[in-house]
Amino acid sequence: MARKYSQRPSAARPASSRAPAPRPEVEEHLIGAHISTSGGVHKVFERCAAIGCAAAQIFVKNNMQWMAPPFSSAELRSFEEHRVRSDLRVLFGHSGYLINIAATGPNRVRSIESLTLELGRAEQLGLPFLVLHPGAHLGLGEAEGLALAARALDEVFAAHPRGSCRIALETTAGQGSCLGHELEHLVAIREKVSQPERVCYCVDTAHIFAAGYDLSSEESTRKVFTQIQLTLGLDLLVAIHMNDSKTPLGSRVDRHEHIGKGKIGLAAFAWIMREPCLAGIAKVLETPKGRDMAEDVVNLATLRELAEGDRVFSVKQG
Repeated sequence: MARKYSQRPSAARPASSRAPAPRPEVEEHLIGAHISTSGGVHKVFERCAAIGCAAAQIFVKNNMQWMAPPFSSAELRSFEEHRVRSDLRVLFGHSGYLINIAATGPNRVRSIESLTLELGRAEQLGLPFLVLHPGAHLGLGEAEGLALAARALDEVFAAHPRGSCRIALETTAGQGSCLGHELEHLVAIREKVSQPERVCYCVDTAHIFAAGYDLSSEESTRKVFTQIQLTLGLDLLVAIHMNDSKTPLGSRVDRHEHIGKGKIGLAAFAWIMREPCLAGIAKVLETPKGRDMAEDVVNLATLRELAEGDRVFSVKQG
């Protein structure tokens, strides 16, 4: 049986207004990156080891295809054999980009079928949750889109009645008619599903910044995460996508940048890395990179340096 990866080693506490507490040791930081499964899903473990990931995110199939053949018994066996030798502490999935749970017509049918397949594959791998964008209403309006998204999740969960892998709804930048650019959108979907205990949340820093949540300083970041705590609840926040933004605050355009090289700057990431209430939440990069993952190495090193330092950062300019 596949291992069920633990998500949170310690209970979350409210975001504080005080200075960050003493830093945890480097090995305690649940940081990592989105990792390719090219060559087989078992490859994720050696790639994580190569760049020092404690946490990682994967696609459970080709992210630009609707369906995929079943995992073979050999694939699952190899995955488990590599897993038991790995130091990776948190591994979770991300759904494919074609899926739109707020759609209607044929695209809705394909989306539900695809997500049902992906959730089953995540279950086979023992993943604790699968990150999912909440979809686009395509002109129907937010209220109708949120209702459609919830009904789609009900269908998916019904296909896996005894499943333990949750769906982690992700914040979005709000491009076009995309839902999720307001924290309340995610809450509304969770409140509408028949099994809300199977829904949790993922926050993407680039997305919320582009959606208008100010992360330009440590103080503004603290305020945003206090809002996240009060709206989503830190007990339901299972992952943070650590991405800087190529686009400015409120742009509603989703473009990821390397840590400290974009419009957000270093201050927000320093606060996130140092805040005790976020220590047990997986934090993964989704920043641009090549096959050798050299960019991930640099970004992870930056995050570790920010976690260990005590510098107070000024507002990012430009």
